[in-house]
Amino acid sequence: MFDKLEVAENRYEEISLKLSDPQIIGDQEEYTRLMKEFSELGVIVEKYREYKKVKSDITESRELLEGTLEKDFQELVQSEYDEAREKLLVIEDELKLLLIPKDPNDNRSVIVEIRGGAGGEEAALFASDLFRMYSRYAERHHWKTEILDINDTEIGGIKEVVFNIEAQGAYSRLKYESGVHRVQRVPTTESSGRIHTSTVTVAVLPEVDEVDVDINPNDLQIDTYRASGAGGQHVNKTDSAIRITHAPTGIVVTCQDQRSQHKNKDKAMKILRSKLYDIAQEQQHSQIASARKSQVGTGDRSERIRTYNFPQGRISDHRIGLTLYKIEEIMDGDLDELIDALSTADQTEKLANASNDEQ
Repeated sequence: MFDKLEVAENRYEEISLKLSDPQIIGDQEEYTRLMKEFSELGVIVEKYREYKKVKSDITESRELLEGTLEKDFQELVQSEYDEAREKLLVIEDELKLLLIPKDPNDNRSVIVEIRGGAGGEEAALFASDLFRMYSRYAERHHWKTEILDINDTEIGGIKEVVFNIEAQGAYSRLKYESGVHRVQRVPTTESSGRIHTSTVTVAVLPEVDEVDVDINPNDLQIDTYRASGAGGQHVNKTDSAIRITHAPTGIVVTCQDQRSQHKNKDKAMKILRSKLYDIAQEQQHSQIASARKSQVGTGDRSERIRTYNFPQGRISDHRIGLTLYKIEEIMDGDLDELIDALSTADQTEKLANASNDEQ
């Protein structure tokens, strides 16, 4: 670990010199790239320098303790020595986390897909509730949300919805939401008051640029059709809705929320790129030793990750064994406590793996 830290510090100093070079300053692309690297290394180097300072303090305190000191001064030095040793352990863990390779998608915006699963109309109603929950979460963080495609029902449910949340870092927060969400409650359509269990699937995909995914136009079948929706919503008199089929994978994406055929095509391609990128990543991850997958970060859409129990007012995340009795707040978009716990568990898992690798 310390060899890596020395390399990082040397590189940091090297970039610092380059950034004052007029030739580099004149090359906007190279200057921007170096500034990004300088900023990322700065966090690690600052923490490493803190580590070296604390270690130096420990050495000084130990040397003093090995000498002859008055009782009061010895107690003071001993206390400082013990505190510094505890602090050093904390900094070591922080450094290990900083050296763990970052998820390259963390800074990206996201495309979220929500689909009603088992439970019919009640599943569609809960899909609508989850869509509102994520929309409210985005509002709380001042993130921009845009519907790309929606298929709603007569009584206000959603069979499926695809939407974009545009914000730097959205993926780092929402990537833990992929999976099966289970709801237990008395449906509004239930006259006997019996509790039903329904499921909804959520997929969170990083939004990718054209340069990230190479799509052969010859692999695409593009169809246009007339947009439609429940109760006259999203109805258009022209064939503005777009359906794109990617022949090699069989992926089909649709977009009908915009009145312009051109805009719907652009948005459908955005969804397709993210889906193909997701498949490529899954294949890459499966090739890398998957024996030690984090239970939090798998993103497996077939895995039941959470239960929303309305009669008891609780939400349980099964991956980390967390139960919160604040269902109304969470359904209104207050997700930070839940997401923070998932992020912490993920980091703890990665830290444990890093420690095992060192042994």
